[in-house]
Amino acid sequence: MSGLSHPKLTDRAGLAGRLAPVREAGGRIVFTNGCYDILHPGHVDLLERARGLGDFLVLGLNSDDSVRRLNKGAGRPFNPFAARAFVLAHLTSVDLVVGFDEDTPLELIRAVRPHVLVKGGDWGLDAIVGRDVVEDNGGEVRALPLLPGWSTTALARRIAELGRKGLQP
Repeated sequence: MSGLSHPKLTDRAGLAGRLAPVREAGGRIVFTNGCYDILHPGHVDLLERARGLGDFLVLGLNSDDSVRRLNKGAGRPFNPFAARAFVLAHLTSVDLVVGFDEDTPLELIRAVRPHVLVKGGDWGLDAIVGRDVVEDNGGEVRALPLLPGWSTTALARRIAELGRKGLQP
């Protein structure tokens, strides 16, 4: 998608250079990841609270192929990677957006070396990918409570049902 660029977007090759000034200044780097297919209040709330745990929030964003392999549902992602990254980069809570194509963000977590790894409260600490890497480096892993009533999958189902009934959301 042409024209969807933002200074907060980077790739894995540019990651070290973008994080070096934060580390040199003694900043606390927070990492979270996800698909962020249809941005909703639950996402914004989680990102804001994750950012509050440090000085710099890196968001690992699943590539389109990675989202499809997660079996989120037919036609997912609804928004292509470039559009999702562009929207997320405009959030004040997000300092950097970097994509990943693997099934999990483990290699990206190794590259970021965050002080804090954050996932939503629907993840048990033992199930959070990269937990061992972060804790072995002296960092912490947090599962933050989700804002009740918000889910992209539930929202997609609601939109599909309304469409089948010929109604407007």
